[in-house]
Amino acid sequence: MGRTDRTTLAPPSLERQQLDAAYRRITWRLLPFLMTLWILSWIDRVNIGFAKLQMLADLRFSETIYGIGAGIFFLGYFLCEVPSNLLLEHIGARRTIARITFLWGACCVAMMFVTTPAGFYVLRFLLGVFEAGFYPGVILFLTYWYPTERRARVFGLFMSASALAGVIGGPLAGAIMTGLDGVNGWAGWQWVFLIEGIPSILAGLVTLVYLTDRPAKAGWLTPVQKALVETDLARDAAALGPREHRILASLKDARVWQCIAIFFCIVTANSALTFFGPSVVREAGFTDPLTIGWIMSGAYLCGGAGMIFNGLHSDRSGESRLHCGAPALVGAAAILLLGFLVPVSPGLSVVALTVAIVGTMSAIPVFWQIPGRFLAGSAAAAGIALINSVANLAGFGAPAAMGYLREHTGSVATGLWIVAAFEAAALVLILAFVPPRAPAPERRVAAA
Repeated sequence: MGRTDRTTLAPPSLERQQLDAAYRRITWRLLPFLMTLWILSWIDRVNIGFAKLQMLADLRFSETIYGIGAGIFFLGYFLCEVPSNLLLEHIGARRTIARITFLWGACCVAMMFVTTPAGFYVLRFLLGVFEAGFYPGVILFLTYWYPTERRARVFGLFMSASALAGVIGGPLAGAIMTGLDGVNGWAGWQWVFLIEGIPSILAGLVTLVYLTDRPAKAGWLTPVQKALVETDLARDAAALGPREHRILASLKDARVWQCIAIFFCIVTANSALTFFGPSVVREAGFTDPLTIGWIMSGAYLCGGAGMIFNGLHSDRSGESRLHCGAPALVGAAAILLLGFLVPVSPGLSVVALTVAIVGTMSAIPVFWQIPGRFLAGSAAAAGIALINSVANLAGFGAPAAMGYLREHTGSVATGLWIVAAFEAAALVLILAFVPPRAPAPERRVAAA
C-alpha cells in the first residue's frame, strides 16, 4: 500500500505551543460530543444482545432468528454507507450526523413493538440504513481537523466510546430489564429499547446547533488558531505526497480491497463478541441479567483502555502495521481459548472474554491509519465508507453463523473457533499487504 517517506520539521517553539493549544481546544470541543454520539449509537445497536436474554422466550424466537436479525443490521449499513459519506462530503458533517442520530434513535424506540420475526428483521435492517455513514463519517470528519501524526490517538479516543458504551450499556440494560419488567404492561426488554432510544433522538437535534463542519468555520477558535491549523493541515497533505482523489479510481484500487479484507477479519471477531458476549457469559454460568451486564461492563472498560493506549503508542512510535496486527492476534488467541473454557471454568471464561475484547478493540483505531496513506478528498469519503461497509458484512455473517451453530450444536464453542481463525488471518493479511513505513527523520510528537 504505497510507502510514504515524510519529513515533518518542528515549528518554532512559540508557534508549536500555539498549535498544540489549538488542537487541545479542538479535541475538547469535538471529541466529548462525538464520543457521546458514538456511545448512544453503540448502545442502540447492540442492546439487542441484552434484550435477547428475555426477548427470545417472550416472542418464541429461535437462536437462528436472533442471529439473522442481529446481523441484518449490517446489510442496511452496507447498502447506504457510501452514499451517506459522499453526502457528508457534499453537505457537511453537521447536517449528516444530525439526520443519522435522530433516525437511529427513532428506530430503536420502534423496536419495543416487535412481535414477529419479519418485524424484527425489518427494523434491524432499517436501523442499519439509518445509522449508515456515522462511523466512517466521523472518521472522515476528523481528517478535516487533525494531521496524520495526531490521528491514531484521536481515533483511539473516539472509538474507545464503544467500550464506554459497553461499560454503561451492560449494567443499564440489566437494571432496566430487572427493575421495570412488567411496568405499564411492558416487558423489561421493551423498556430497554424505549429508554435507550429517546436520548439519541434528542442528541440529533443538539447536533444541528453544536457541530462545526471545518476549522475555517469554527467561531470557537481564534483567527490565529484557525490559520495555524489550516497551515498544519496543508503541510500534512503536502508531506503525504500525491494521493488518489477520484472516487471511481479509489474504488478500483487494490489497496482499498486489501484494507477491506483486513478489516473484515477484525469485524468478524468484534461482531461475534458484541452480539454474543452476554450469551457467552450466561453459558459460562452467570444467569442474572444485571450480573451479566456488570461483567460485560468490566470487559469493555478494559477494551477502552486498550484502544487509547494502543493508539497513543502507535502515534508516538510512528508505526501502525504491527499496532493493528498484534492486538488482533491476541484477540484471536483469547477467542480460541474461550471456546475451550465455556462452560468448564466460569472465572477463566470471563478473563478470556475480556482479553479477546481488549485485543480486538485495540486493533480497530490504528487500522484506520492505513487508508489515509493513499486516499484523500472525495476518494477518502468513498474509500473509507466502502472499506467499512463491505467489511461490516462480517457483522451480518458472524452473528448469523454463531446463532445457527449455537442452535444446532448446543454450544458457542464451534462458532468461537471459526471467529478466532478469521481474526488471526488479519495479521497474515497485514504482513502480506501493508509494507512497513519508514519513520520520519524529524517527527514531531503531537499532543492532541
